[in-house]
Amino acid sequence: MSALATIPATAPAKVSALGIMASRLNIEVDKLHASLKATVFKGATAEEFIVLTVVANEYGLNPLIKEIYAFPAKGGGIVPVVSIDGWLRITNDHPQMDGLETTHEHDTDGRLVSCTCRIYRKDRQYPIVATEYLAECKRNTDPWKMEHRMLRHKAIIQCARIAFGFSGITDEDEGQVIRGAEKVAKGREIARAEPLDPFRQVPLPAAVLSADATDEEIDAHFAEMEGGAQ
Repeated sequence: MSALATIPATAPAKVSALGIMASRLNIEVDKLHASLKATVFKGATAEEFIVLTVVANEYGLNPLIKEIYAFPAKGGGIVPVVSIDGWLRITNDHPQMDGLETTHEHDTDGRLVSCTCRIYRKDRQYPIVATEYLAECKRNTDPWKMEHRMLRHKAIIQCARIAFGFSGITDEDEGQVIRGAEKVAKGREIARAEPLDPFRQVPLPAAVLSADATDEEIDAHFAEMEGGAQ
């Protein structure tokens, strides 16, 4: 009586997050990895690269056309940022999306005050409404010279978050704010450092503590403080 050969069961092959993205974008995995590391995910660690890839897959974003990219954080690391094109993509692709409208509000002198966005869902009776105010959003950057457009973008993004529960992603302004907060944290850490050198007790200038401070301003001041303590 012959024994029947036993064929071991083969576990299904696991597909990596990058493999899923490569299949979605119809690109070879190695070429996609090299392209992302050289461009929009440049500077990301292996762990950060995985996070960026998983988030991109979760929302169906295409990093090659900069719908999502790695924004460098002060002091190292990156912040995942989704461009307005990416936000519009995931908003319009949502199965319950049923249109949106925006309205700008001005004061009696015609100056822009706010922008309100309304998003309509197929499964809701009333629209989701979000209003963003220029005084709270405007930053000292070139894109904000186009106030109406930028404030409209902010209103759409915030309304989409409420309407569809998008989480774990930011826009570029928010990435800048996060980066600015890290600059302030670093400044305070250095200001409190031991030993207690008289130079270190000088309060940081308001310009350095501001989230709008440039890298050059921050780095120059920190270098001066660290050099003065030696």
